[in-house]
Amino acid sequence: MDARHVAPLLLIGASGLAVEVAECARLLGREVVGCLEDDPGLAGATRPGGLQVLGTTDAIGTIDALSQSEETQIVVCVGLGSARRRVVERLVDGGVDPRRFGTLVHPSAVVPVGADVGPGTVLLAGVVVTAPITIGAHVVAMPHVTLTHDDVVEDYVTLAAGVSLGGGVRVGAEAYLGMNSSVLPNVKVGAGSTLGMGAVLLTDLPPGETWAGVPAARLDGAD
Repeated sequence: MDARHVAPLLLIGASGLAVEVAECARLLGREVVGCLEDDPGLAGATRPGGLQVLGTTDAIGTIDALSQSEETQIVVCVGLGSARRRVVERLVDGGVDPRRFGTLVHPSAVVPVGADVGPGTVLLAGVVVTAPITIGAHVVAMPHVTLTHDDVVEDYVTLAAGVSLGGGVRVGAEAYLGMNSSVLPNVKVGAGSTLGMGAVLLTDLPPGETWAGVPAARLDGAD
């Protein structure tokens, strides 16, 4: 068996997302060494499910020794895509080989053969990908997200629980789509934009803007 499928995992971040990712890993039979968290006050803490906070990200160089493995893979469990990007870039700048970022697909997720899922990406319980599409690096898809034919999800996107994308949708890097929001086929969601919880997007959402409602529209005063 390829070592990347059995390598132990180190999570970056002690958030609720980290707890969910740890549970996903356990269901896949993956060992979770623990997590690192920038807040030094959390060092030594135990998160739900027994996830151990081993220290701050400064300790990343000692993780191979802690796990007794030179194949430890890393998953960044930070909720916002822009923050996830900063953490990933800091790790890489600090010497972490980008090939060590692990990809996790929950055993109940449906992902067809031929789908391109990038490194560091997490697809949680009940995610359904209906056709071979491209999902970028360090994407987080929370439970029961639906992605359909010809969709493209760029790097660092966050898809909250219940998001549904029609066919041919393109979601730009670092965009955040709130719980149970939906996007009409062939609509573009701009990079760094936010679509509110329960919103229905019928037209292109420009980069960096925040839209909400049914149908979705730009929020007054939003950046």
